[in-house]
Amino acid sequence: MPVMNKDARIYVAGHRGMVGSALVRRLEQDGHTNLITRTSRELDLRDQAAVRAFFQEERPQFVFLAAAKVGGILANSTLPAQFLYDNLMIAANVIHAAHEQGVTKLLNLGSSCIYPRLAPQPLTEDALLTGPLEETNRAYAIAKIAAIELCDSYRRQYGRDFVSAMPTNLYGPEDNFDLHGSHVLPALMRKMVEAKERGAPSVEIWGSGTPLREFLFVDDLADACVFIMREVSEAGPINVGTGVDLSIRALAELIAEVVGFRGELVFDAGKPDGTPRKLMDVSRLSKLGWSARVELREGIERTLAWYERQRQQGLVRS
Repeated sequence: MPVMNKDARIYVAGHRGMVGSALVRRLEQDGHTNLITRTSRELDLRDQAAVRAFFQEERPQFVFLAAAKVGGILANSTLPAQFLYDNLMIAANVIHAAHEQGVTKLLNLGSSCIYPRLAPQPLTEDALLTGPLEETNRAYAIAKIAAIELCDSYRRQYGRDFVSAMPTNLYGPEDNFDLHGSHVLPALMRKMVEAKERGAPSVEIWGSGTPLREFLFVDDLADACVFIMREVSEAGPINVGTGVDLSIRALAELIAEVVGFRGELVFDAGKPDGTPRKLMDVSRLSKLGWSARVELREGIERTLAWYERQRQQGLVRS
């Protein structure tokens, strides 16, 4: 197993995003000082020539591929071409450049949406490609499946140590709170914070509230990624999650309680619910030696504290 020493050259692709910034925090806490980063303005990962030149110049030894175009049901439903193209190009360019430059190890980050809409629950890694995908995020899922296949193909054909981690629904500091593109947890948090400030009598929530979802605090994911980079060398996706889910209604009630919003929660069943249930089977990673630590309430409290600091500094659009 390759050793990621303190002075190893580590490239974190997407370091300004929620996952990438958590990875940087985690690596810095471990004493890694040779971290390589680029903003999307400095390096367009969709540009193959630019990515190749970057890898030739920087010669990273370890790569965390956390860069992606992400969004919730609304964004995925209305911008499928962008989600498919951008994520395909990012994955293909980074993985191929890592191969060309002989990168020691690469960790590709995907999503639980790669699994079929009606796959048996909890979702096991071998459920991949066994049925139709959820229509509302199919384009994004196909791009993430292609990235897994790329990693496995470079492993099989060239012996590259490329691995893929599939996190469940994530939340935490640096999440996207824009209501036009955010996922359910930050969207609910923002709605309730603003409703509380206005003294609004109710908050409207998309869907029936019945779908079941699992949520992983992003710092837990960063910890899992470092563990996988150091300890795991296997083909195929590796699920990362808590192994515990709850309904969207229960999630909304918990967020309202943490925020202190006492109004009514109104569920609009005319809006799409997405996949009925999405719970990860995390037994494979657990047997390898890693489990999540942050409980959902604690994670929501920590996320709320970060979000409120951002608002106080005028860094969140109201």
